Amino acid sequence: MKLKIAVLPGDGIGPEVTAEAVRVLRQVAESYGHDFEFTEHALGGAGIKQSGTPLPQETLKACLSSDSVLLGAVGNPEYDSLSPDKRPEVGLLNLRKALGAFANLRPTRCYSALGDCSPLRSEAVDNSDILIVRELLGGLYFGEPRGFTNGVSSKSAINTMRYSTEEIERIAHIAFTVARTRRCKVTSVDKANVLETSQLWREVVSRVSLGYPEVTLEHLYVDACAMHLAMNPRRFDVILTENLFGDILSDEVAAISGSLGMLASASLGGIVEIYEPVHGSAPELAGLGVANPFGAIASAALLLRHTAHLEQEAQDIEMAITAVLDAGYRTMDLNRGNGKCIAKTADIGSLVIEAIAEAVDIRYAYHAV
Repeated sequence: MKLKIAVLPGDGIGPEVTAEAVRVLRQVAESYGHDFEFTEHALGGAGIKQSGTPLPQETLKACLSSDSVLLGAVGNPEYDSLSPDKRPEVGLLNLRKALGAFANLRPTRCYSALGDCSPLRSEAVDNSDILIVRELLGGLYFGEPRGFTNGVSSKSAINTMRYSTEEIERIAHIAFTVARTRRCKVTSVDKANVLETSQLWREVVSRVSLGYPEVTLEHLYVDACAMHLAMNPRRFDVILTENLFGDILSDEVAAISGSLGMLASASLGGIVEIYEPVHGSAPELAGLGVANPFGAIASAALLLRHTAHLEQEAQDIEMAITAVLDAGYRTMDLNRGNGKCIAKTADIGSLVIEAIAEAVDIRYAYHAV
């Protein structure tokens, strides 16, 4: 397998966690004889610093000519004084739009080794396994008109939530298709009691569901969904929702795994697919070597699964993550004073690499016998 990967480390802890994900991918390539080519480019605050724009043309061109994009994080307080259309986060939004990645998959599971890290009761989160399918190119983040207006005595701001039938249909098909490979249940989340966009969302999702008779569909208001995620997350399999709701709910489910740093994501459906951890840039941790790289490493596994279609290699990474956690290693954000082995960012990467190499060696030895 030959694969060209554009690496966008971004800001804050992005470069540190992305470096570990790249190291893991290099190990996979070496173990299986693949040819992975990595090229590094600036995005977000790094793009502003380099080229005066959060999405330099050179970066966009490199992404468009790659098989996939591996991204770290964007955001830097030093650019907060810039106008909203020039801040680092706009670079990521524009990249998603340019690449056409409309379906954001955010898996969350409860690792048995991290049961004591969740603020929720262990009996509530044990065996939780949720996939949020978030629409990524519509809603309030992209709707027009938007902006500020200055009145005589006050200032106003406007954002527009807008969805078309076609946008809802395509994300719904993704959710129902992936649910077929899991526990065959989709929870569609909206606010149809007050929002016209949600009324259209519910109507279209219900119609699409008819083509997937083996998948159970339920509708839930977003506020009720937020409550049930905290009370009984095991009731969920696939959660399908629009852009803003998906952004918020996927951060809430981090409580299940114990830290936002554990969560990976895959943005699919466009010309080139994007893989990134869910966490932000956490500039206060940058350069300290303590950031949690598990989310970035798990994103690398999603890259192998969805772009390269290398399922065994993806599973090797995921099993290595579990093995490292089961051995008692964790990063600072997962420390709950329980005497576990607190490891640095690079140490976690090395431990995952060792676990992958060991698993591959055992498999080869077994086949040789």
